[in-house]
Amino acid sequence: MPTTGARPRPALPWTGRPGRADLICWAGIALSGLYALALIPLRPVLIGRNPVLLELLTGSMTSIVTAGAFARVGEAPLVLAVAAAVPGMIMFDPFFWWAGRRWGRGMLTLVAGQGGRGDRMIARAERLGHRLGWIGVVIAYYLPVPTALLFVMAGWTGMRLVTFVLLDTVAALLWIGMLIGLGYFLGQDAVDVAKAISHYGTWASIALVAGVLVVRGLRGRRAAGSAPAAEPADRAEAAADR
Repeated sequence: MPTTGARPRPALPWTGRPGRADLICWAGIALSGLYALALIPLRPVLIGRNPVLLELLTGSMTSIVTAGAFARVGEAPLVLAVAAAVPGMIMFDPFFWWAGRRWGRGMLTLVAGQGGRGDRMIARAERLGHRLGWIGVVIAYYLPVPTALLFVMAGWTGMRLVTFVLLDTVAALLWIGMLIGLGYFLGQDAVDVAKAISHYGTWASIALVAGVLVVRGLRGRRAAGSAPAAEPADRAEAAADR
């Protein structure tokens, strides 16, 4: 039983029956999570072989720093290392803006969760969003609040989509510039570490995929094995009904 004062985390940000736009927006947000999970096996493989491609696909901090290091040693063009990270970072952000426009606080609660910690996080995002306005989007990656909350706030407070995308791009470039600079400073040391990760990462990825398949196989067997065991109970229940 739930403890006194505990509030359940909402499953959906809207109330009532969802419309077509609700389902499309929700599918985009769900896809962002599935996309990140699907690329997990590729990360250790690409980090030391083609970090620029990994930037383009994921926009992850590690890939950006590594791309900066590769640019330092002449294995990647610096301009390409900066530009490639932008799509990977912002590709799903408009869905969070849209969610804020459609569902407002319902989406904020879903992202942050209910309870004391979630309420404090939402209150902080609201203060920063209202106080900073469009600047809050530009410096979103440097603020002590999840960027998703600030993007939802941007939609909730009425920011236009074109404005949001432009500001989000500027924010991404500011963050990318810092990470690229860090990788450029580290240079060959970071390149060596990344290549070592990729050398062993291929086997790690194979082991990860194999592990997932084994777990799914075991679950399938357990499900198949439990079906016959339930059959006598079903028959007894049917006999009692008669």
